[in-house]
Amino acid sequence: MSIKTPEEKTFTPALGYSFLTPLYDSAIAALTRESLWRGKMIEQLNPAPHERILDVGCGTGSLVTQIKSLSLLTQVIGLDPDPEVLEVAKNKANRKNLEIDWKEGFLSAERVSEIGPVCKIVSSLVFHQTPLDEKRRMLKQMFSVLKTDGELCIADYGLQRTKLMRLFFKATVQQLDGFRDTQPNADGVLPGLIEEAGFSQVEELEVIPTITGSISIYTGRKIV
Repeated sequence: MSIKTPEEKTFTPALGYSFLTPLYDSAIAALTRESLWRGKMIEQLNPAPHERILDVGCGTGSLVTQIKSLSLLTQVIGLDPDPEVLEVAKNKANRKNLEIDWKEGFLSAERVSEIGPVCKIVSSLVFHQTPLDEKRRMLKQMFSVLKTDGELCIADYGLQRTKLMRLFFKATVQQLDGFRDTQPNADGVLPGLIEEAGFSQVEELEVIPTITGSISIYTGRKIV
């Protein structure tokens, strides 16, 4: 299901359908071993007070609020095109008295210029929902907004290496989000796309099996 935005682009809502958005946090926690892969991301990021960190497709704000809670002096920016999930994210941060810079929209060239250089970029469970051309475009914009020696960290469904993981992925994620956008991830396209966008030292740090398919954590650096 796609929704038109003011920027005349489309996005896939959380869990594939807008009416499922209120269930998103509970579903992700129960079905994806969220605490494990988010913990791995946070460990990799190691946020510091002087840094600016951008979460592309921040959704309901679980990751950005966790980053901010761990490092109150880090400037954290949450970007998402879905106003409904952003409202959930803002409420979540407000309950914890966390100051986060929220942006509604896509990571366009104009948005990159507005946000300015950042030290680190994170993104979780976004790329499997986007068309192949959009995956490429997003990664190029991520590269452009990063400072030199900046770091990218992505957690998403990657190469489904086993028959069981492919079966789980097909029965869950692909039923909700469709096959066209999700299949490239399942075929292992992300590391090559990250390198194609200009990133160096691209690694798949973790492969975490779940009942919805395996989730990989990818990292890369901007070295120019």
